[in-house]
Amino acid sequence: MGRGTTLIEAALLGRTPYGCDINPLSQIFVQPRLNPPSLSEIEARLEKINFTGADEWPEKLLVFFHPETLREICALKKYLLGKKNKGALDDVDYWIWMVATNRLTGHSPGFFSVYTLPPNQAVSLESQIKINEKRSQIPERRHVPALILRKSRQLLADLDEPQRHQLSVSAEDSFLVTGSADQTPKISSDSIALVVTSPPFLDVVDYEQDNWLRAWFCDIDISKLALWQIKSLRDWETGMMNVLSEIHRVLKPGGRVAFEVGEVRNGKIKLETSVLKIGLKAGLRPVLVLINDQIFTKTSNCWGVDNLKKGTNTNRIILFQKDAGC
Repeated sequence: MGRGTTLIEAALLGRTPYGCDINPLSQIFVQPRLNPPSLSEIEARLEKINFTGADEWPEKLLVFFHPETLREICALKKYLLGKKNKGALDDVDYWIWMVATNRLTGHSPGFFSVYTLPPNQAVSLESQIKINEKRSQIPERRHVPALILRKSRQLLADLDEPQRHQLSVSAEDSFLVTGSADQTPKISSDSIALVVTSPPFLDVVDYEQDNWLRAWFCDIDISKLALWQIKSLRDWETGMMNVLSEIHRVLKPGGRVAFEVGEVRNGKIKLETSVLKIGLKAGLRPVLVLINDQIFTKTSNCWGVDNLKKGTNTNRIILFQKDAGC
């Protein structure tokens, strides 16, 4: 599922979205956007939350946050986890949790933090200290409820009533799985018309490191998750074979899968070559390979690397089909 863009677009198109991700953060990102509350409901709930009632004080996080901002973040965490433990969370709470999780750290005053990397790439405490020293910056006061409301207003601005209705209809039959994509027994065989997925590109991304701060806020022990961090191409192909075999099982005859990968190791390894080979072994018929050559990426700029020299600069989408009788 990742951050859920594909599932939300599927719902808006009238499809029934099913999603799977081993990281529980994905459900926090996806579920609220399938059931968005009104802006007035969000505003009313924020007014009721005690943003001064923090019990936790992780002083080390002051490299990211002003003390009063950190106090509000900890108070919101206490409120959300308290309601979760009581089984009392509703759609408004889930929405606030989703927005707050994505506002923790970033590169503009719209985030809770001082200037840092985007929210899906949380740097270490040591790295943030270096960023602060290099930029001669100290965390400024950010008002957590005000920023949540402002971001909610932006997210909901273009959502009209027909779209709300479509989301509610699609959400009613949606199904979100927290688990590994190579084992989804809760999804019936021959039931899925289209699979869209992008697996880990070998060990290019450290998902545990990138999500450590969001995991703290959501009370997730990310070190206990079996996140795929595969260095060997052979091991990666074995893992992808298991995934594509499971995709073959759940696909309807005639169903298709768009499997997005990239080139890694400075372009020396082009993963679509491996995917084509193992997709055939899994019983899927290749239809086409689409290569999107990117001119510029925000991420490469954040890291200060020259585009087209380092990182992943192309998206490579392999389209397979499950033929009838397979």
